[in-house]
Amino acid sequence: MPDRPTPSAVLDGATAAPRPAHDLLPGATTMDAVTLHVADLAGMSAYYRDALGLEELSGDDARTATDRGAPGAAAGDVVVLGRGRTALVVLVPTPGLPAPAPGQAGLFHTALLFPDRSALADVVASAARHPRSVYVGSADHLVSEAFYFTDPEGNGIELYRDRPREDWSYRDGRVVMGAEPLDPRGFLRDHLVERPATSAEVGHVHLKVGDVATAKDFYVDALGFELTAEWNGAIFVAAGGYHHHMAMNSWGSRGAGARAATIGLGQVSVVVPSASDVDALAERLRRHGVAAQHDGRTLRFEDPWRSLLEVSAADAA
Repeated sequence: MPDRPTPSAVLDGATAAPRPAHDLLPGATTMDAVTLHVADLAGMSAYYRDALGLEELSGDDARTATDRGAPGAAAGDVVVLGRGRTALVVLVPTPGLPAPAPGQAGLFHTALLFPDRSALADVVASAARHPRSVYVGSADHLVSEAFYFTDPEGNGIELYRDRPREDWSYRDGRVVMGAEPLDPRGFLRDHLVERPATSAEVGHVHLKVGDVATAKDFYVDALGFELTAEWNGAIFVAAGGYHHHMAMNSWGSRGAGARAATIGLGQVSVVVPSASDVDALAERLRRHGVAAQHDGRTLRFEDPWRSLLEVSAADAA
């Protein structure tokens, strides 16, 4: 990704003291569709369809994603794209907004998780062939294999697949991740079988922030993720023992303040199992002085850089 530092061998982590369950997000927490504000709705919709093989969703699947990603939006104002019945990206037309300024906080990348190497190879090949894709690089992260692109409006995209959890390594109670070379041509030669994946999900979301210490205070202490690794000015956080559901870096945004209104990241969406989990988070945010809107089903609040987050209950979908 742009401004990404030279990889080191492993992501370092020290042993963390156990935290009480009421201070943590549930282990079954997952990421939901990412909302993007876009200048060119037709062009961006076509890109995500043609380059990444996503389908435009309709009916209840689209309405649920719209309610989460763009509450109050009228039908037809947004485009919801995904695989099968799973929404991955919500595109909201905002043609009057400027592009983000260099160094602004916001989205580093949306990471789409595919079920196996052949599915990953298919979407990587499709993205690489598309004339509006910008290929950024690839890496073997030891827990996963990943390829990076940028969409036509500058939003980062990671396409990846996970290795089985039993193959992950741990050090001092933390998962070991790396950034080893991954030859894209060799990967496609070995795994491309032209068999498109029927499923995918948002595996994680990586944000640009002004400083990682403040990000840790917010995303770990207040929101309730567990810290899984710290590396080269970035932190990685997760629920339920995953390698990371979210990450934050200041590689190109150190010192950034509150975000201006721009195209790009609109909202990060997180799903917890039940309404009681939403209520528990609402209380935790209150204790940490984080203002939130709570309608009984969802919580909406901003991080310290005014990136919008929503946490909703799976049993209320």
